[in-house]
Amino acid sequence: MTTDDISGMGPLVARLSRGGQRLRHADRTHPWVLDTAVVVLVFLMFCLPDLIHGGVDDGDSPRRFKLAFTHLPVAGMLALQAGLVLPLLWRRRKPAATFAATTAVFVLQWSLGAALRADVALFVALYSLALHGRLRQLPWACAAMAAAMVLVAVRVSSTVSVWDALFFLLSTATAALALGLMVRIRRAQLAGLRDRLATATERTRVAREMHDIVGHNLSVIITLADAGAYATDIAPERGKEALQLIGDTGRQALGELRRVLGVLREAAGPPDRPELSPQPGIADIEALCTKVRAAGLEVVYRTSGDADALDSGVQLTAYRIVQEALTNTLKHTDPDTRVHLAILLEDSRLTIRVQDTGPATPPGPPNEEGHGLVGMRERAALYGGTVSAGPAGGGGWSVEAVLDLTPHSGGDR
Repeated sequence: MTTDDISGMGPLVARLSRGGQRLRHADRTHPWVLDTAVVVLVFLMFCLPDLIHGGVDDGDSPRRFKLAFTHLPVAGMLALQAGLVLPLLWRRRKPAATFAATTAVFVLQWSLGAALRADVALFVALYSLALHGRLRQLPWACAAMAAAMVLVAVRVSSTVSVWDALFFLLSTATAALALGLMVRIRRAQLAGLRDRLATATERTRVAREMHDIVGHNLSVIITLADAGAYATDIAPERGKEALQLIGDTGRQALGELRRVLGVLREAAGPPDRPELSPQPGIADIEALCTKVRAAGLEVVYRTSGDADALDSGVQLTAYRIVQEALTNTLKHTDPDTRVHLAILLEDSRLTIRVQDTGPATPPGPPNEEGHGLVGMRERAALYGGTVSAGPAGGGGWSVEAVLDLTPHSGGDR
């Protein structure tokens, strides 16, 4: 393959990637479509031929192979096919129940001495259990699968060697199991990579914002120093006050800087265009709520304690957590959803609680955590805090962040 061939594949790869993203988005939005498509595909490929030809024992097979199986009426064949295939509709939501139901019908079918092409559904169910189920369920599933394969091998022993049949059947089951585990591991690796990228992105953003805060504080210090130097000759008491403000501002800036350096583990890189201006704070949350209300949500906002007196870094963290939580609510709930937002300051603890009345389902696919939650946890970690999210007691979804505001000494070495 030449360099031109490789470069020419770029647009194709990009189109395939975009197509895959659209398919994943459609699957998250309408998960039943894919599950129904799998059932329809299995029916057309494996059930319909049996209904047309009367089972796998017809056709050009040897006579002794035909006599090894029981001929089923159409009604009985349809009932067994439905029992094998229809549980696949729940293969991702209830993989263990799907496997158990399919195995039960499979054993019943072979106990009657019937053979159906729809038996492939058992291998699909095993693959789905390995991919979507709990790992501790796999041992008993493998044991049940092996027992079912032994039953089949015994049933066909008049035409095929038991050991040959077992080798083929167990190899097929092992392939289904291995494929499910391989896809599961690959998805876990990709999810971990996405989380690490989201964490790195959020840390870079935090570092940039903290850079602005520290830069703003240094600008204040310089201004106070110039004013103090000027006031020393004409109003000494003003010079003393300026020095005290310089000390307070410097300690605050140093404390914020040490918090960032204590959490960030990777170099975020210098910002392209630093802005030496204050970042959003708790006072700006009301304006944020106004924008969210304009988008259709009903937001009830309340505060407790003198949160406006907190350090700018704490206020920025609180603002970003609220912003991310409200953004997620806008994305994943109906426009008429009510949101209760509370910011509570108690001693050295700041609690941020965002609860909505929308559906109590997490944003994103099952068993996956949104990047917004990763970002909120990274910000809360700056202040030794925690973030939890889950279904609320009275319905809806709730996000709660707790920040530890224990003073961080900026003068210790």
